Amino acid sequence: MLDKNQIAKRIAKELKDGYYVNLGIGIPTLVANYIPEGISVTLQSENGLLGMGPFPKENEVDPDLINAGKQTITTLPGSAFFDSALSFGMIRAGKVNLTVLGAMEVADNGDIANWKIPGKMVKGMGGAMDLVASAKNIIVAMQHVNKAGESKLLKKCTLPITGLGVVKKIVTELGVFDVTDDGFKLLERAPGISVEEIKNKTEGRLVVEGEIPEMAID
Repeated sequence: MLDKNQIAKRIAKELKDGYYVNLGIGIPTLVANYIPEGISVTLQSENGLLGMGPFPKENEVDPDLINAGKQTITTLPGSAFFDSALSFGMIRAGKVNLTVLGAMEVADNGDIANWKIPGKMVKGMGGAMDLVASAKNIIVAMQHVNKAGESKLLKKCTLPITGLGVVKKIVTELGVFDVTDDGFKLLERAPGISVEEIKNKTEGRLVVEGEIPEMAID
């Protein structure tokens, strides 16, 4: 199975030259460390930054530079700082080409739940509501099953919904999936993971066509 960094590394392969990309809290922030050589992308942080770089080394840490998840970051030459109002103006105007989000659940029609577990205290819904409503393309980075071994790729989300029918692609520790009209279409499987295991751990509709290749991480 893939670890969190390998999930992020696989998602980084989806980046295209010239993209403006928003990275959500959790696994998505790790994508900043794996931007492929030869392409130029601009990472946007919703707390007010364009031009976010990879995570800092110990001697590069600046406590005044943080992302939306309050992690310390680096900036790249030409980066820009601004307030949250302008940041969300960019998001709501559809200026972000790709959003990478974490999720607690995704349904096989592309619904996503990633902001609240009933009964647990939350500080607010955060920026995900705006991102899922405005982004042109949404990829989800998530664990395939919960701590109890139960699938998080479902027929229908059981947690409060963040957005309806918005997820295009999912990368988990088990594989890569497109969200289609027929359900989760398996594109790649993690090294050493069988199609049968993925079937057993996916509650939602799963489409498997032909031989499924192993994911190339490096």
